Amino acid sequence: MLRTIAFLLATVPLTALDWSKVPPLPHKLVADWPKLPAQWHLFECADVAVDAQDNVWIFHRGKRPVIKINKDGQVVGAWEDLPVSSAHGIKAGPDGSIWLIDVAGHSILKFTSAGKLQMVIAQAGRAAAADNDAPYAFNRPTGIAFNSTGDLLISDGYVNSRVVQYTKDGKYIRHWGKKGTGDGEFDLVHDVALDKQGRIYVADRANSRVQVFDPQGKFIAKWTDVGQPWGLAYAEKENALYMADGLNNRVVKLNTEGQVLGQLGGFGKAPGQFDFAHHLAVDSDGSIYVAEIKNWRVQKFAK
Repeated sequence: MLRTIAFLLATVPLTALDWSKVPPLPHKLVADWPKLPAQWHLFECADVAVDAQDNVWIFHRGKRPVIKINKDGQVVGAWEDLPVSSAHGIKAGPDGSIWLIDVAGHSILKFTSAGKLQMVIAQAGRAAAADNDAPYAFNRPTGIAFNSTGDLLISDGYVNSRVVQYTKDGKYIRHWGKKGTGDGEFDLVHDVALDKQGRIYVADRANSRVQVFDPQGKFIAKWTDVGQPWGLAYAEKENALYMADGLNNRVVKLNTEGQVLGQLGGFGKAPGQFDFAHHLAVDSDGSIYVAEIKNWRVQKFAK
């Protein structure tokens, strides 16, 4: 009996996290960022990425769906007429390429930084995958990350319930996950991130948890009391994760053991608040960029 009680105490949290005691992050809103030209507007902002030079890339569901912003907040490039049905994920690859996730087109697209299409991973006709095990087809994919060798990790997605791994040349390696609530199962796989040890963090959105895997996709841990993860960004200098908690409209900072270190924001329409904080990115200075669906903007918060 005593052994059973000890086991339960070791595996079940005694109390839920008291968010009123979580300290605010030191970041402050950068006003009037970015500096868009007159008559340029953002629409639903799905994601934001930072490249090796700290340029910021915005992916939104309007005209000029990809916009490149320099460190000073000035527009230095924009792409129009892209073969994209609905913007969702964007990431800068290790080689400087820009990768887009088309959620409605069930596609992963690789571009040069100048906007030339280089690779497409998709079903013929960009149809949805017929099942959760299709090696080169997706069903409403969401995000992308890269490991130290340049392999792609794709979160797939709103209908499929898995993570898919490819080489940098687009060759299928493996996938894991299925629909469910158990360890290694997912319900709305919304993003993926990797730390410097190669551990893989998956935003299991509808299950309101982050799941952690080794580089081969073996389950390690789950974090169930951190909010609802929509977006994940790893800050290597801090060895920490930043999470867009879209349900509660806040940014959460976590260490790699899943402990909450700080929070930022709250629901609202005013600057510094969020409505559908969808995805986020962190630059080399530790500034946070948050893409919002309902407020049609990306906000920058600097230390």
